[in-house]
Amino acid sequence: MMETLEGAELCFPHLLNTSCRKPMLSFSESVMTYILLSSISVFTVALNLLVIISISHYRQLHTPTNLLLLSLAVSDFLVGLLVMPVEILPIGACWLLGDVMCAVKYVVTLTISSASIGNMVLISVDRYVAICDPLCYPTKVTLRRVKLSVCLCWICSVFYSCIALIDSFRQPGRHNSCHGECVVFLSYAMGTVDFVVAFIGPITVIIVLYMRVFVVAVSQARAMRSHIVSVTLQPSGTGTAKKSELKAARTLGVVVGVFLGCLFPYYCMYFTGQETMISASFVSFDIWLFNINSCLNPVIYAFFYPWFRKTIKLIVTLQILQPDSCEANIL
Repeated sequence: MMETLEGAELCFPHLLNTSCRKPMLSFSESVMTYILLSSISVFTVALNLLVIISISHYRQLHTPTNLLLLSLAVSDFLVGLLVMPVEILPIGACWLLGDVMCAVKYVVTLTISSASIGNMVLISVDRYVAICDPLCYPTKVTLRRVKLSVCLCWICSVFYSCIALIDSFRQPGRHNSCHGECVVFLSYAMGTVDFVVAFIGPITVIIVLYMRVFVVAVSQARAMRSHIVSVTLQPSGTGTAKKSELKAARTLGVVVGVFLGCLFPYYCMYFTGQETMISASFVSFDIWLFNINSCLNPVIYAFFYPWFRKTIKLIVTLQILQPDSCEANIL
């Protein structure tokens, strides 16, 4: 009887000495966790799918900036479709797909996450050129160049992920302490490289570019206020300038704050100076906060656009199925 109970607690009951034990969660904790994380996954997929359909279908939205938003939405859609469900599965269970698939899981996860971060950097560059050098924007930022940049972003993400986790393919399951565990190993050196390439580098570029955008936006608002005052001889322009400055500051704070808030806890482990084991056998708050950023990206980059609210209405009411709906006036 004792052997039966002990076997029920193991991932592989026939391997009594080498099998991992199943995570012990109460029924209520397990159900609530599944519902919460599944809801986040579904919401991430649905929201990013709306962005993908909107930009892909309506020709008026086929612009360089929207192409970058489309690439970001695709990467975030894959996070909700592939990464989040696999992170949910180990809850109260074990990794049963083998050591090779464990390595594939982390390569796919790192590729999608890296592409998502890369897309955010490209969007910040696009906004920098559009606001700080508007006269040259049509010649510098073309559809062809944006498509090339997006392709390079994805290719580099795949290459980087394979290099970072190459040891996991050379010796799959080498660092597993028992059967039923899914663990990948990052040395301190590789962890430092990942910290610089995937966090310090992108966040530095984004902060520098958005700070420049903020300064230019504020100076333009002040210039417009001065022009209005000199023409109308009325102080009514003061309120408009303040609103512009607050809007620029708020947008900058949302973009940088959410990005930092979601990614910083995940990379905090590299400050300890230790080699890192990443396991899929439990729910990690920092990893899920990293993934939730994919749910927030379409809110930040798309929900602030009026055309997105209009396309949602057209999609939900099935007007998108009408003939020549792609030519609809969205803007």
